[in-house]
Amino acid sequence: MKYPYFRGLEADRYSFYRVPKALIKVDLFEKMSGDAKLLYAVLLDRMNLSLKNGWQDENGNAYIICTIDEIMDSIRCARQKAVKLLDELEHEYQLIERRRQGLGKPCLLYVKDLYAGLSQSNYWKYENQTSGGLKSELPGVWKSNGSNSTLRMPIILTKD
Repeated sequence: MKYPYFRGLEADRYSFYRVPKALIKVDLFEKMSGDAKLLYAVLLDRMNLSLKNGWQDENGNAYIICTIDEIMDSIRCARQKAVKLLDELEHEYQLIERRRQGLGKPCLLYVKDLYAGLSQSNYWKYENQTSGGLKSELPGVWKSNGSNSTLRMPIILTKD
């Protein structure tokens, strides 16, 4: 199949899932599967709709209702894989929390705020210093400077 080139503003017609940069750049999530990162992005997208609809519990925490079948459909995977990815996000990375409703109803899914969690754990070393200077530095995240030398430079991430 041949795909045509973009012309003008045609790319604006696409909708996208936003994957937080921290899931890619922060070494804390280095071993997280790519499918789990994609699922987190899908759940974040659903969270926006829940917030607009006012789906909050008695404590004011926003939640989504997303069945296993909906997850299977949204990321095109089998049931076993969907359950495994939910377990990975919940138990290994604590990025979601499932609460049972009982009576055959789907669980409420609480998608946790990744950046707020990193901030609370003092993972961010620096906070918006002078313009042109360091904004946020994450410990242990390194990038080669592009040459064959052994010098390495830190990747500077911001919370945007």
